[in-house]
Amino acid sequence: MLPLLDLHGVRRLDFHTSVVEALRDKLVQHINEIGQKEGKERDKKLKELLNKSFPVVKVKALRPIVMCILRNTPQIDDQYLKILVRDRELYNDTDTEVKRQIWKDNQSLFGDEVSPLLSQYISEKENILFDHFNITTQFFGPSPKVRSIFYISEKENILFDHFNITTQFFGPSPKVRRQGEVVQKLAHMIGNSVKLYDMVLQFLRTLFLRTRNVHYCTLRAELLMALHDLEVQDIISVDPCHKYKTIEGIISVDPCHKFTWCLDACIREKNVDIKRSRELQGFLDNVKRGQEQVLGDLSMTLCDPYAINFLATSAIKILQMLINNEGMPRDNTILILLLRMLALGLSAWVMIDSQDFKEPKLDSQIVTKFLPALMSLMVDDQVRQLSTKLPPDERDAAITIIEHAGPLPDAVEAYIQESSVASILAMYYTLHVTRHKDRVGLLRILAVLANCKDDRAFEDPFLHSLVSLLIHVPDEFAAADFCTGLFDEFFFAGLQRDNVARHLLKLLWYVYPKLPHSRLHTLMKALQPTHQHSEKVHSLYQALQEKINSQTEPIIPTDMDIDLNSPLINVPTPAPYHHVL
Repeated sequence: MLPLLDLHGVRRLDFHTSVVEALRDKLVQHINEIGQKEGKERDKKLKELLNKSFPVVKVKALRPIVMCILRNTPQIDDQYLKILVRDRELYNDTDTEVKRQIWKDNQSLFGDEVSPLLSQYISEKENILFDHFNITTQFFGPSPKVRSIFYISEKENILFDHFNITTQFFGPSPKVRRQGEVVQKLAHMIGNSVKLYDMVLQFLRTLFLRTRNVHYCTLRAELLMALHDLEVQDIISVDPCHKYKTIEGIISVDPCHKFTWCLDACIREKNVDIKRSRELQGFLDNVKRGQEQVLGDLSMTLCDPYAINFLATSAIKILQMLINNEGMPRDNTILILLLRMLALGLSAWVMIDSQDFKEPKLDSQIVTKFLPALMSLMVDDQVRQLSTKLPPDERDAAITIIEHAGPLPDAVEAYIQESSVASILAMYYTLHVTRHKDRVGLLRILAVLANCKDDRAFEDPFLHSLVSLLIHVPDEFAAADFCTGLFDEFFFAGLQRDNVARHLLKLLWYVYPKLPHSRLHTLMKALQPTHQHSEKVHSLYQALQEKINSQTEPIIPTDMDIDLNSPLINVPTPAPYHHVL
């Protein structure tokens, strides 16, 4: 056949290369078939093949054969792994299954691989929080690929759940979030290796301590649940960080996995029933002596912004239910559990930093004094709302407004300054009244919200949610008292922080046409960035400035098909003509 190929102009090199490729593909297929078998005979064959073929690993045409043998070999000798590590080209061509065996004994190399993924994850979260071009609702926010993961019931919950914060950040369900690229890549890199999972947890703890960035807590929970979905029993059934042993010497079930799984189910269902609450409480109550370090991992799980959002939102729901049923906060066991988990989550950084693994004691006065004061605000809101539906009576309406729109109870301001739990509840009450467009309730709480302990009211997830809700009430910004309460009493108190400036600029991006000229001028002057601000603040400020300047001329609605050259453009609009069909 070779002379015939010569007549067709086929070079001998091309012919031999094609033969090599065909043989290589056949051999790779055969090696994979051997790798799917089990037993000592398989291991012996693969070891012999590897010993004979590894010397040609640097020949690119034959390298896939060697890599296939390595991929199917459960335990690779160190002599081969060392050669792969020393040669960067060989290392880059190595499959993840082989790299796992390299990473187990080379933490720094594994860290180099994981670090870009962690940075990408944090960047993606921050882009969602600060993106001012894509303020979308929870239902229309996800991409088609993401939407395909939703179930019909979840879509109905999104459409009809008026209580849930309809923002892009808190919109996707836990199951959708852990389908993200970074989480799936990390899960693939870890495989079923307990040691690699332990390394990732060490990286996340270290970065959380160094940066205080709560998104690392989110990643910890999402990664564990992604491995749960993949049914990696080696990890989800045994605690990789603290291999506690019982008296009988049996390794106990990973409490982090069980707790995270139960909490994940509650977040997905947006509810804590009696059964789930008993399970969660059981995990917290059954931390035995000598196992206290598990509280550090549980606190990281509860420090996740999605967990905080669920716990606080559920607490506000329960308070509303208690008002309707004339109940007391201290009598509701689920509410007490939610507050207990909130306290544990909010103390995560301090606990891990100090290595003092003790559950923080919930201040009883939060339940006996602060919550009743907060409930009184919610009652005031209901009374004012009810008064608007009654027949007009100027005297009664005036009395109602005076009695239920006055200064806040002293307990509200006092406890949000001293307690992180009280601060979070006050913040979510703020979102509650904003969502219901209760301007009086919002202005009342804004008067003290800037005084939250540890400046919690200026954290990104809360500001993102607040700004997203405020964008939907643009007409309020025309009122002087609303601007005073929102800007002067709240935002200006934290304006020295870079993230607060970015959230405020995002808000102005949408509502500036409604603001009085003098107020807009004051805000832009106060927001003018200095050299201390990040480049993103500078670019966003400049973009907003250009947008404001470009809108000085009348704007023709873009949804109307108007010919600007038409002679009718200057004809005045005729008076409306009323007729009955």
